[in-house]
Amino acid sequence: MQTKPRLGVAGQGVPCSVLHAPLGAESAAAVASAARATTELTEEVTLRLLNGFAIAREDEVLDLPLSVQRLVIFLSLQERPLHRTRVAGTLWPETIDQRAGANLRLALWRLNQLGCGVIKATGACLQISRNVRVDLHETVAQAHQVLFTEGRVDELDTSSFCFDLLPGWYDDWLIIEQERFHQLRLRALECVCERLTASGHYARALEAGLAAVAAEPLRESAHRALIKVHLAEGNRAEGVRQFHFYEKLLHDEIGLAPSQLILDLLQL
Repeated sequence: MQTKPRLGVAGQGVPCSVLHAPLGAESAAAVASAARATTELTEEVTLRLLNGFAIAREDEVLDLPLSVQRLVIFLSLQERPLHRTRVAGTLWPETIDQRAGANLRLALWRLNQLGCGVIKATGACLQISRNVRVDLHETVAQAHQVLFTEGRVDELDTSSFCFDLLPGWYDDWLIIEQERFHQLRLRALECVCERLTASGHYARALEAGLAAVAAEPLRESAHRALIKVHLAEGNRAEGVRQFHFYEKLLHDEIGLAPSQLILDLLQL
């Protein structure tokens, strides 16, 4: 399988040599600093992982080296503290354990130099500080609320459902999390679309349905949700036109035909 280049931001390749740069004179300071517990966070820090990486302390955007970005991202995806050896082995799998550990200590030292206690170290374990606001966590909670409760959605801000997790990043440990969130946001958009349609909020229902289709053009359930909006408004011609668009796209791309579910919806 062809290995894609690691990227720091979409479209900007970064060679692996950057990730494993020599420690040089910083190594002794890195070892000493990282051996101590990282500074506890006292200021509000926001971490953005949807549609790209960004981190800010109060109103100040922090410029983190790529190795530190990867460390912060990896720990923000974990549900519990992780041992340092596991963190180092996951983030620097191509190196020997000793070098991976040194890379981790250097990344922690660089983060501490910013006076930003984003990572909490307790003994040999690391975790994201509880005071860091992560947009991914908030959006996942919002999606679960939409999918598993019966509350109103007509006033819900669903804009975060329109973005994927770190597009343009290809680390092996990240790919499954990207797909997990992608599927979750698609289901949330479809659910919002159908519930807004049922409550008569057709304009917002169309926005959610179109966002789902744009995110995954070959996904039939997204097209069905969109067609239901057109039918609910009495725009049968729009519904049929959407069906034929999907039918042609599906045939041209993968040589398949729409399922009976969508045909029954339009009584075709």
